[in-house]
Amino acid sequence: MKNNELFQIHHFKAVDSTNARLRDMLTKKELPEFTVVWCDKQTAGRGQMGNSWESEEGKNLTFSLLLRPDFLPVSQQFRITQLLTLALMDVLRPFSKNIAIKWPNDIYAGDKKLGGILIENSLKGNSIDQSIIGIGLNLNQIHFTSEAPNPISLSQLTGLQHSRRELLGLFLKALTIRYVDWLESGNSDKLADEYLGCLYRRDGWHRYADAQGSFEATFEGIAPDGHLLLRDSGGHTRRYAFKEVRFLP
Repeated sequence: MKNNELFQIHHFKAVDSTNARLRDMLTKKELPEFTVVWCDKQTAGRGQMGNSWESEEGKNLTFSLLLRPDFLPVSQQFRITQLLTLALMDVLRPFSKNIAIKWPNDIYAGDKKLGGILIENSLKGNSIDQSIIGIGLNLNQIHFTSEAPNPISLSQLTGLQHSRRELLGLFLKALTIRYVDWLESGNSDKLADEYLGCLYRRDGWHRYADAQGSFEATFEGIAPDGHLLLRDSGGHTRRYAFKEVRFLP
């Protein structure tokens, strides 16, 4: 079986957002797991917490896919983040060893943002019913005009142009391998360990800021629910959900 045979892939010239288009398609008919929507242009692409996502038409890879991890308890939904970010790392690390996962689900090259993931889970009881996963990767865009402070593209890293279709295929192959391995082995600890090993600011002391102000801390771990654990200079462990702490330069 070819690696991408599992995926039903739909391409559009322009959509408001690939997540919204996939969600709309789901309201009209039942779609199989691994349905993929990708496009040349998003008119209302967004990231986590409603942030906008800048992408020049035809330059970058923007797509969404449908997963149905109905075996997964809600308390373990962060495993989906780990699975997806690691599949992206499988694809991108060969281009640069300086690529890392910025907690919880951004992809960084050095101190600049290369890509991001938006995961929208639907629940059924205590389990995940389905996940609509939006992914944006800066591939060939050179000039960024939004107020985003630190974008970078793969082309800026490598000096080359990259095929969006080819990178999509590589990601789907990497995801298939990891997803099947996870299902067959049931080994979530392996996902967690690999995720930790790929984290941005995994080592050393760095500056952060929360509602009380800025502070220095070192990485201590990731809680099972995905919360970030930092140990400050006073020896205290600080626990954060997404958007409760900022990474300072």
